[in-house]
Amino acid sequence: MKLLENLFQFDSPDSFGTKFQLRAFEFFTVIYTLIYTWEWAFYIPRLSDVVLPLGLANYLDISVFFSNSVSIYNAVLITLLTVIPLLLKKGRWMYAVAFLLFHLQHVARFSQGEIPHSANLVAFSLMGLGLAALFFKGMKKELAFAFGFALFFMGLGYTSAAISKLVATGVTWVDGYHLWLWMGEKSIDILSLQGEFQYNWLQELAFQSRFLATLILAFGLITELLGFTVWFKKFRPYIIIMLIGMHIGIDLTMNIFFKTFTIQLIIMGFFWNKYINQIPGTDKWNENSFVKKWLLY
Repeated sequence: MKLLENLFQFDSPDSFGTKFQLRAFEFFTVIYTLIYTWEWAFYIPRLSDVVLPLGLANYLDISVFFSNSVSIYNAVLITLLTVIPLLLKKGRWMYAVAFLLFHLQHVARFSQGEIPHSANLVAFSLMGLGLAALFFKGMKKELAFAFGFALFFMGLGYTSAAISKLVATGVTWVDGYHLWLWMGEKSIDILSLQGEFQYNWLQELAFQSRFLATLILAFGLITELLGFTVWFKKFRPYIIIMLIGMHIGIDLTMNIFFKTFTIQLIIMGFFWNKYINQIPGTDKWNENSFVKKWLLY
């Protein structure tokens, strides 16, 4: 199938550029898994009750994470289970266990009713690495599968977000009045947190023109609707640029920056393997002992 061929590059040339991009994806996944894991680990002990059970918390008593430093021990385990396969390139089944523990850390941290989605793509990437280790042999196929797996859910996630908006509100979601309302609400949040707030140039322009505010929301909705096109190599760089632009727009209008999403879009959305391979002498890096041992597969 064309879709599978576009997502999973099992037969791509075993070049330095391909190895570098796939390993960069793996390093990114592990680094941000650990960033979120440890951030949540130190917050979870402040909690006392499960208000909103999520995922496995519907079947397990997640409140055990709230005391006796369980969240810290869990973070240590996740660290070992991700760093060992990343650096030693052995025991890669550990990613699957790390994903389950990462999920438990997440549902413990967000058991109070507030559920952000900043770690979603990182979690899907970790899940992809875990599944790849269980069902494929050889790092080339494992990383190619995990990369394509994350791309699939990236596209599905963005398009689903747009569909959810249309189901909930309809096409009137793009009405500029909504952006005015959201910018006003966000300004109150920042004012209460920091004690001061000033609208930037884009917010000022949006408040002056309902038409411009509507255009901003329409661009965001259309971009999310087209998110599934990231599945196809022909369209991938273009939709990635639109998605990055959308996130910059969200930051400028709503003061919310999806940093992790944006970094992952940059790593995965462009054909860095081809660009790297065009640099003279990169083929020699394949034979560098340090690079082969630690950076490549």
